[in-house]
Amino acid sequence: MTAFEIAKQAVKILDSKKAEEIKMIKIADISVLADYFVIATGTSSTHVNSLADEVEFKLEELGIQVRHKEGYHSNSWILLDYGNVVVHVFTPESRSFYDLDRLWRDGENIDISEFLK
Repeated sequence: MTAFEIAKQAVKILDSKKAEEIKMIKIADISVLADYFVIATGTSSTHVNSLADEVEFKLEELGIQVRHKEGYHSNSWILLDYGNVVVHVFTPESRSFYDLDRLWRDGENIDISEFLK
């Protein structure tokens, strides 16, 4: 599965669990960290955990293993690293504070409207 397909699946999974402000940013041309960032917001720390758990579970069902994960103890920002795709799930306060949307504004925002229900 390509990095784009993994990112697309993550977007669909997050949408199915009612994540808010989902964004896919292509960063391949400006960073060696990954090809795509998927950023989403949960309504509470519990929702953030359930969103991250669902992404990890559903992608694992597709044979895609998370390489590294961070933030399960903080409950405000969980990062799932899939190599070429990094999924960030935030509480509203943490998303505003860390403002990855602004930090990675030089990346290409991918239109995900066709992936959403």
